[in-house]
Amino acid sequence: MTSPNTRCSWGNADPLYETYHDVEWGVPTHDDQALFEMLTLEGAQAGLSWLTILKKRENYRRAFSGFDPRKIARYDSRRVERLLANNGIVRNRLKIRSTIKNARAFLAVQNDVGSFDRYIWRFVQGTPKQNAWKDVGQIPAHSAESDAMSRDLKQRGFGFVGPTICYAFMQATGMVNDHVTDCFRYEEVRRGQ
Repeated sequence: MTSPNTRCSWGNADPLYETYHDVEWGVPTHDDQALFEMLTLEGAQAGLSWLTILKKRENYRRAFSGFDPRKIARYDSRRVERLLANNGIVRNRLKIRSTIKNARAFLAVQNDVGSFDRYIWRFVQGTPKQNAWKDVGQIPAHSAESDAMSRDLKQRGFGFVGPTICYAFMQATGMVNDHVTDCFRYEEVRRGQ
């Protein structure tokens, strides 16, 4: 029987990780703006620790108009320069420009498909993939689904969406359940809680 205090090992590393792990990670997400936020944050994380991004998350929300893709799509070069001066976010010109580019591509997907949710969840046929890892060392860095997602997003003009970033996005948004089997969240997430 799983203890209510047993979580994936990475979830014990910091109080921010604990909260993120216990409340958000792996929970199926279908809200377009929340999906855009997570795609943006996963791209910002490239080459950095996820804890760094979690610590900057509120700053990202303020700096990037609450992750409203319609507003971000209108950002100009002056806004990019202001963002580069904001020490509350990752000040990487390529990542900032990619966020703007991704907002425009995101809006195009919504226009083409009706919602980003409908588009992105098709990579798992609309249903979370339930894995059964006994140890975090078994969890892959990417999958056939994240490889396909990465290719398709890139063809649609998105940046910072490699297969590993896409897999992390899938984990974060509940497209895959990668809680280890002895984690108290494994069954809860599997049952949709």
